[in-house]
Amino acid sequence: MSTSLRGNCLVAAKALRDPNFHKTVVLLLEHGDQGATGLIVNRPSSIKVSHALAGHFDLPEMDDVIFTGGPVEPTAFLMLHNADTYQENEASPVPGLFIGGSAESFEQVLRNCGSGADQPHFRIFSGYSGWGEGQLEGEIERGDWLLHPACCDLLFRADPYEVYDVIMQKIFEAKRLLPYDVKNAQWN
Repeated sequence: MSTSLRGNCLVAAKALRDPNFHKTVVLLLEHGDQGATGLIVNRPSSIKVSHALAGHFDLPEMDDVIFTGGPVEPTAFLMLHNADTYQENEASPVPGLFIGGSAESFEQVLRNCGSGADQPHFRIFSGYSGWGEGQLEGEIERGDWLLHPACCDLLFRADPYEVYDVIMQKIFEAKRLLPYDVKNAQWN
């Protein structure tokens, strides 16, 4: 392996037929010689965070839902957040984005983050996506995945269903010979 893809988004190519990853965007949390792990960031479930974590924390009712992070270990929870005051000792995969894995960080972030524009944001994921040694590189080479740099604005987008289309549009625009919004109709 030459370069780590950690902190990038894998964007499912239109030809990818695996139902676990159809029209998904996966944030790569780790990528190295022994494989890769990531979280699907655009697949919310219908399960509310307050219900899923009711046995662990005394939380008020909230509208936030659990996201399906991938098919591996679907009962394990992981949190992404942008509250730098609650970061753990792990390196950030994307500037301004932190991984919460401990019960303490979950509780701190849940109690102090909200949905307001000026407040820190969080997402909780059930399960994760994983690839063995060389597997992801083979899938990328085969054309199953496109790459795009990750950023907090995309990862915490109010409508997670838009993330795939927004990134695909950015990839399309970057690969065009002419600008997407052509002002001169004769260029068509």
